[in-house]
Amino acid sequence: MAVQGLSSDTHQVENQAPDLPDCNLFLADAVLMQGVRREGGQHHEPDLESWGRRLGQSDLARLAADINRASPVLRAFDRTGHRIDVVDFHPGWSEFLSLGFAQGMHGSAWITPADGAHVGRAAHYLMHGQVEAGSLCPITMTSAAIPLLAREPWFADLQPKLASRRYDARDLPVADKQSMMIGMGMTEKQGGSDLRGNTSWSEPSGDGWFRLTGHKWFFSSPMSDAHLMLARDGDGHSCFYVPRWLDRGVRNGVRIQRLKDKLGNRSNASAEVEFAGALGRRVGEPGRGIATLVEMASYTRMDCVLGSAALLRQAVVQAIHHARYRQAFGRRLIDQPLMRQVLADLALESEAATTLALRLARAFDHPENPAEQALRRILTPAAKFWICKRAIEAAAECMEVWGGNGYIEDGPMARLYREAPVNSIWEGSGNVMCLDVLRAARQAEALTTQEIDALAQAHADEPALRATADRLLRDLRLDAESQQGRARQIAQDLVLLVQADLLLRHAPECVSRAFVDSRLVGGGGRVYGAQALDLASDALLQRAWPD
Repeated sequence: MAVQGLSSDTHQVENQAPDLPDCNLFLADAVLMQGVRREGGQHHEPDLESWGRRLGQSDLARLAADINRASPVLRAFDRTGHRIDVVDFHPGWSEFLSLGFAQGMHGSAWITPADGAHVGRAAHYLMHGQVEAGSLCPITMTSAAIPLLAREPWFADLQPKLASRRYDARDLPVADKQSMMIGMGMTEKQGGSDLRGNTSWSEPSGDGWFRLTGHKWFFSSPMSDAHLMLARDGDGHSCFYVPRWLDRGVRNGVRIQRLKDKLGNRSNASAEVEFAGALGRRVGEPGRGIATLVEMASYTRMDCVLGSAALLRQAVVQAIHHARYRQAFGRRLIDQPLMRQVLADLALESEAATTLALRLARAFDHPENPAEQALRRILTPAAKFWICKRAIEAAAECMEVWGGNGYIEDGPMARLYREAPVNSIWEGSGNVMCLDVLRAARQAEALTTQEIDALAQAHADEPALRATADRLLRDLRLDAESQQGRARQIAQDLVLLVQADLLLRHAPECVSRAFVDSRLVGGGGRVYGAQALDLASDALLQRAWPD
């Protein structure tokens, strides 16, 4: 019973930040637009503007939240007991894969190469990943498999399906579908990153086919139409193309044992599988399967960089947006000096990540250039290590800007936070990336030294760049054991040096000055906002996310 004279309405809803408005993810991102033009992707701008408008609509943001609440479900058998190994997804899963295919992210840069094709694809990836990250996994695997398969004489049979921009979710033999996807199966429970510990094996079956027996602890995108996997082949390991269906309309012997219950990336399925005499075709040279799949990983690692840069961008946008609406202690969060310092530091991280990712994409566009390829080999693992690590910290910091609201699953921050670690772990953990940096530096020692020195010489009035370059060169001259212990410092210094160079060349002074003074003079790698200088400016924050 209501008490007379008292209102039953106990509160008014106020001081809450609204959802992000509909926007064009391309036009609202000055760093992305300028980077696309600078790195040679300007021919793709009309498409990027069109897709930026679609990807920035609030209905897609809501759909992304929905499909990440409904994890995929395995149906190993049909109602009559026949083995089918089908994974059921939320209906919205097909919507996001259809968007990715229509943008050509699954293979157009390889199949229909054009000026700036990889830069254009990278920009699409950076926008798509801000909305829904799980659907990027099968797109990445498919794209990374194409350059490997393109060397095989039977690739002509697959090319039309891989070139199609119409996603086809039907579980049918490839010949009966409009398009196809390709997944990957490398790691086993006893091996992890040490692929030489894999025990799955192959036996010749005639006509160029092999029977495969064994298991995979992580099997990416299990509903893909085929997978590239690693198995023993004589004294070594070979890579094999394993279709889901055989030509005669029979399911191949790939048995899904269970789906992994993952921390994040929940819209997407990852599985544990057994190979029961599955048929596969060898890809690449016999016994060179690890080298073949390491090449594939170099492409997927680029997408890890892009995926983390996308998550970082979205987290920073959400944090700045929230701070412009939320008030505490009598004024908006964004007007308070300490919050401005934190947001500015996060905005610097995001701009540096996007700028570096687009520069790396340009290197993929120039396979004929030895210097670009040397840069790609050493900088891709370094960027994957650094940007993926920094994105994890940034997602947590941006969630904290939201306070308790950020910790609640109703909002976007919890999903961004849970999504962030996957790119750092998948396709080689941080330590593996840093060891790859050392390996690449040894293989091109003279060129690496020359390029590092040139970065410092290009900015003779910036002593912090010279000091960073000198420390990096000293570390690269250490003996192998000592060098390995400093591998993370080496990777960090390399990335920060390249980012500083790019920002000094191309970013406004409010950005480049703040980045150099906070990352190189201070050593970098500290808690966001814990800087001995004032980073924040209206120009910097407006550049990150226009009010």
